[in-house]
Amino acid sequence: MVLKINTKNVLWVAISFYLIIGIYLLSITYSSPSINLKVQERNGQWIIKELYFKEWADHHQIAFGDTVLEVNDIQIENIPNLEYESIIREANELLIRKQDGQILEVKIDHLDIPQQFYYVLVIPACYFLLNLFIVLYLNYRQKDSNLITLLILFILPVSLAYVSGGASGKLYPVGTIVNRTSMLLCLVILIHFLKEYFRFLNLKWIFLENLKILYLFPMLALLLSVISIIIPHTNYYHSFIVLGIFFLLLVVILGIMIVGYLKYKIPQLKILLDSVIIPFLPFLFMYVLPMILFNRYFLSPEVCSLFLMLIPFSFIFTQLTERIFDMEYYISRLRYYFNFSFIFTLWLLLGLYFLTGLSLARLTEIFLFTFLSLMALFYIKERLDYHKRKILFSTKDDYIHHLHTTIDSIGRVVKIEDLLARFAQEVALQLEVEHVSVLTYDFHTHQVILNNPSKEYMEHIDEALLERLSLGDIQKTDYFYLAFIHQDARFKRILVIDHRQAIYLKDEELLWLELLLLYLNNFIENTKMIEELLQQLKHKKASGNQELSWLNKLLWLRFEEEKYQLAQELHDTILQEQLHIAREMDALVHWKDVEMIPSQLEKVHEQMVISLNDLRGYCESLKPPLLDTLGLNAALKKLIQKIHKRVDFLLIYTIDRLYLEDERLNLMIYRLFQELLNNALKHAYANTVEVHLLSTEEGFEILYTDDGIGCNMDDIRHADSMGIRGMQERVQSFNGKFMLDTKVGEGMTIRIQVNEV
Repeated sequence: MVLKINTKNVLWVAISFYLIIGIYLLSITYSSPSINLKVQERNGQWIIKELYFKEWADHHQIAFGDTVLEVNDIQIENIPNLEYESIIREANELLIRKQDGQILEVKIDHLDIPQQFYYVLVIPACYFLLNLFIVLYLNYRQKDSNLITLLILFILPVSLAYVSGGASGKLYPVGTIVNRTSMLLCLVILIHFLKEYFRFLNLKWIFLENLKILYLFPMLALLLSVISIIIPHTNYYHSFIVLGIFFLLLVVILGIMIVGYLKYKIPQLKILLDSVIIPFLPFLFMYVLPMILFNRYFLSPEVCSLFLMLIPFSFIFTQLTERIFDMEYYISRLRYYFNFSFIFTLWLLLGLYFLTGLSLARLTEIFLFTFLSLMALFYIKERLDYHKRKILFSTKDDYIHHLHTTIDSIGRVVKIEDLLARFAQEVALQLEVEHVSVLTYDFHTHQVILNNPSKEYMEHIDEALLERLSLGDIQKTDYFYLAFIHQDARFKRILVIDHRQAIYLKDEELLWLELLLLYLNNFIENTKMIEELLQQLKHKKASGNQELSWLNKLLWLRFEEEKYQLAQELHDTILQEQLHIAREMDALVHWKDVEMIPSQLEKVHEQMVISLNDLRGYCESLKPPLLDTLGLNAALKKLIQKIHKRVDFLLIYTIDRLYLEDERLNLMIYRLFQELLNNALKHAYANTVEVHLLSTEEGFEILYTDDGIGCNMDDIRHADSMGIRGMQERVQSFNGKFMLDTKVGEGMTIRIQVNEV
C-alpha cells in the first residue's frame, strides 16, 4: 500500500479537521465539570452509590445514600442514558436531598475539582497545541518525505484520542466517535509507518504486505460508536470490543519491533521500540488490561494518557535529528533515572497510603510530582557532580580527585627512574605514609634492589611473594603492603609501603592505588617504547643522516601528495566556477540591456551559492564538523547520506555505537569510511555495497564487501594504490589488522580490526 504524499491538500485537510474537531471537543469538555457520580435507583429514587471525587463531595456535604433530585434544573428521571449507565457524568448544578430531609443546592465549578480540571482540560489543551505546533513544523520542514507524512498522520489521531477523552467520558456523540476511531487509527497508521521505515532501512517487511485490511478496524470503531449512540445500552459492550482491538494492534506493533530488532539488530529499531511503546505501556497495563480482565483499572485513563505526551518528542528526536544513535545514551540514562525514581516513589506512596490513608487521586498526584522531581534531581546532581566535583567534596576522602592530581603530577615525567621516584613521593603524600619505596627484583640474579636501601627492609622481604605478584595485586604482610608496578623480561618493580603495623589502608585507598598502578604500568610500557624509538633515531643519526633524511623525505612526499590532490580538486572545480562567475560579472558590467540585468544577476547568484556549497563540502571532507560537535555516528550518517545521493548501487550499512577512549580513532574511522565509499563510487561498478562498523570487546571492526568488478591482488601491489595503501597505513599506525580479498569479477572484501587495549 503506497500513500500518495505528493499532494499537500491531504495533509492540510487533516490538519484543518484536527484543529476544528479539537477545539470543539475542548469546548465540550469545558462546558460543564465532570463529577462521575454513581447512582442507583431505589423505589423510584436515585440514591448516591459511589463518589468518584470524595474530597469534593465531603466539601459540599454530599454522602452515600443521599438522593439526587435534579441535574442542571432537569428532573433526574428525565436525564437520558441514566437507566443504561447509572452515572451522572457532568453537572453545573445539583439538587440533593440529604437522608435527614435537608435539601442542598450545589453549584459546581471546574476549580472545585482541580484534578479533573487539569487532567481533562488544561493538560489536553496544552497537548493539543503542542501537537499542532509539531505537525505544522514537520509539514513545513519535511514536505516530501513519506515517513514524515505518515508521522504527521499518526500524531494527529494520537492527540485527538487524548483530547476527546473528556467529551467521550461525558458520552457526547462526537467525543465517543472521535475517541474510539482515533484510538485504533493511530495504531494502524503506526503499523503503516513501520512498514515504510523498514523499507527506508532496506529491511524486509515481516508483517502483512497489504495493510488496507487494517484500516477496517477504525471503520469498525466508527460503526460501533454510531450504534452505541442509537442504541445506548450497547455502549458498554462496544467499549470492550474497541479496547480488545486496541490491545491486539498494540501486541502486533510490539511483535513487529521486537522480531525486527532480534532479526536485523538495527539500533534504529531499538530506539523506535523504546520511544513508541514505552508511552503506551501505562495505558495498556494500568487501564486496558485491568478493565478487560477485572472490570476495574489501577490508574485512571486521564493519568495513563499523560505518558502519551512523550510520543511527539520521541519522534522529533529519532526522526528529525542526525543523532539517532546518540539517543541510545540518553535513553539508557533516562532508564537509569526512571528505575531509581520509580522504586523510591512507589515505596514512598505505599508508606503514605498505610500511614495517612490518602485517596487514590491524591496519591496519584503525589506520585507524579515526586517521580518527576526525582528524575530532575538525578539529572541536576549528575551535571553538578561532573562540573563541580573538585569543589563539592573535600580532597581528604575524594579519591577521584586524588587520582586526577596524582596522574597529572607523574604524567609530566619522561624517564622511568624519575617516574618511579615521583610515584613513590605521590603515594606517600596522598596516603600520608612516611616510608614508601620502589623495589626492583632481578629474575636472573634473584637480587632485590631498593631505591633507599635499608637492612631492616631487606630482612623482611619474601622473595617467593615477590615472584608471585602479578598485575593488579596488592598484598599485605606483617610489615609491608607490596603492590605490583611493572614487569619486563628481567626486572619486576614492586611498590613497598611500610605500615609498621600501625597503618591500615581502607578499601577506597586500595582501589585508588590499584587504579593508579594500572595506569603506571601502561605509562611505563609507553615510555619504554618512546625511549627505544629515540635510541634508534639517535643511533641512526650518529651512524649517518641517510635514514633520517629518508624518513623526512617520505613524510615530505606524503604531505606534498595530499596538497597536490587537494590543489588539483580545487583547480578543477571551485576555481573554474569562480572564473566563470568572474566572466559573467564582467559581461554584466558592459551589459546594455538594463532590464535583463536583474535576471542575469540572479543566475550568477545561484552559481555562487552552488560554488560555496561545493567549497563547504571540501572543507567538511578535510575536517568534518559533525565529528567534534555531534560525534562519530552523526558524522558517518551525514557522510552516507551524501554518498547515497551520488550512487546508483544499493548501499547497506550498519553503524554500532562505539565507546572509544582514544578520540583519534573516531577520525580514523571516518577517513576509512570516506575512502571505502569513494573507492566503491569510482572503481567498484557494483550493484550492492555493504559496509558495517561493528563494536567488539576490545575495539571495533569494519567489514566492507561489494559485488563489483574486483581486481587482481598483484595489480594492487604493483600499482601501489594510494587509497589502499593509505588505509593500510592508517590501520597499522594503531596496531590494527587490514585484510583484503579480491578477484577479477568477484568483487572485493576488506576487513579491518583495531583493538584499543
